[in-house]
Amino acid sequence: MAHRVDAHQRHASKEKASDPVDRPESPHIEEGKQTSANGVLEALGYEPELVRNRSTLQVAFMSFVLAAIPYGLATTFTYPLVGGGPVNIIWGWLAVSLIILCVAVSLGEITSVYPTAGGVYYQTFMLSPPSYRRIASWICGWSYVVGNITITLAVNLGSTLFLVSCINVFESSPGVGIFQAETYQIFLLFLAVTFLANAICAYGNKWLPYLDTFAIFWTFFGVIAIIICVLAIAKEGRHDAEYVFTSFEPQSGWPAGWSFCVGLLQAAYSTSSTGMVICMCEEVEKPATQVPKAMVGTVIINTLAGFLFLVPLVFVLPDIQILNALQSGQPVPTIIKSAIGSSVGSFMLLLPLIVLSLLCVIGCTTAVSRSTWAFARDGGIPGSKWWKRINNDGVPFNAMMLGMAVEVLLGFIYFGSTTAFNAFTGVGVITLTLSYACPIVVSLVGGRKQVRNGQFYCGTFGLVCNIISLAWSLLVIPLFCMPTSIPVSAETVNYAPVVFVAFILIASAWYWVWGYEKYSGPPTVDDEYNPSEVW
Repeated sequence: MAHRVDAHQRHASKEKASDPVDRPESPHIEEGKQTSANGVLEALGYEPELVRNRSTLQVAFMSFVLAAIPYGLATTFTYPLVGGGPVNIIWGWLAVSLIILCVAVSLGEITSVYPTAGGVYYQTFMLSPPSYRRIASWICGWSYVVGNITITLAVNLGSTLFLVSCINVFESSPGVGIFQAETYQIFLLFLAVTFLANAICAYGNKWLPYLDTFAIFWTFFGVIAIIICVLAIAKEGRHDAEYVFTSFEPQSGWPAGWSFCVGLLQAAYSTSSTGMVICMCEEVEKPATQVPKAMVGTVIINTLAGFLFLVPLVFVLPDIQILNALQSGQPVPTIIKSAIGSSVGSFMLLLPLIVLSLLCVIGCTTAVSRSTWAFARDGGIPGSKWWKRINNDGVPFNAMMLGMAVEVLLGFIYFGSTTAFNAFTGVGVITLTLSYACPIVVSLVGGRKQVRNGQFYCGTFGLVCNIISLAWSLLVIPLFCMPTSIPVSAETVNYAPVVFVAFILIASAWYWVWGYEKYSGPPTVDDEYNPSEVW
């Protein structure tokens, strides 16, 4: 697959000579591995700039932290409760996990051929015909960056609200928590979480792989503690297996079939981060094999972890009507407290989820900085010369600060309308899903010719995974645009479609106003690139 080089596409424009940076070599990576990985990157047209300090396990651990199972399931537990109860919670999770495994396989095949921090937008450019590759990669790139930022924004606020709900297992009087947070207090906590995560990512980059490793063991022991304590104590009794695995109680007002689909939002949100880890390709030893394996392996681990977390909660599930009426929108603390019967004991069991939520915020912040930096490196963002800079520690600090600034500005919407703010959660999932679908669909339309050169080629199974992934994308996008229950009121209306359509119109208009002349896309190379030969 040969590509001709246009002069303006050369990355001599990266101003390497005028912006010299000394970056430390990672002592943990053998020189041969560094050279091999950097050789692939150079074959793709880029100068190595980031520090390759992550092993296969460490990038898998980061992928796990991005999904943050079981924290991600805990904060969105209300969706399957409204959608259909136990059947939605258990079987919906397993069904979506199998679908997301197909997404991971599909993206893994493509990533093994194009392992760069640009991720899906770079892949879309390279796989698309020259006639529309720039506009396709532009839409995909903006979807990927916006998706990373809005999902991180949702995780930051979700962590804040979950923390408040966990604190309120301590009550000043029956049914009244000790911390009835005002809107401004929620916002200040949100700022504290956001600033802390960015500070850790900016100044503790070399320690991030160890935090991700810690998260795995912390989560494992936390989930085991929840399983044992909830099932053993079960203050209000236990349901039988028939209730847990067969009870379907739609509460949304929608017809049963669509109500079940509404309940899938929990699993869809929790697994939306599957492709975010691709932006770490330039910080691992052998990205063409490590990142695909990490994505697929993490989905399998998450499926098991989620199942083990959800089943005990359903066995001790209180009345669903009471849970749906909670003002906090966070039923898991209430479920655990009803099973344990002790405020202190409940908070101790929730503590692993609180810590995991903060680790998830850090992982998402890292992904935002890398995805924004990579798109800026190819001129996809106005002011790219500022956002593509790397500091002395190998961190895209300016891109990180840009992402943080956008998150804080969008956070002010919470003062005006929590409903409007919640739309950004839906938009995050929609835009990430769209960005994942872009390289898959152009690869499929092109006959999957390029992925055959990769080291993660899955043959006919990969083709089936492509079809399932695209069918899922066609369901998720309208699903996140619909209200979760009817009849619809000002408090329950879903603004996600408005925000999403506005984003598409703005991104498209900005391309014709600015991008058409300024955006050249990723670099192309003179020589034919064959990943199997490079490795």
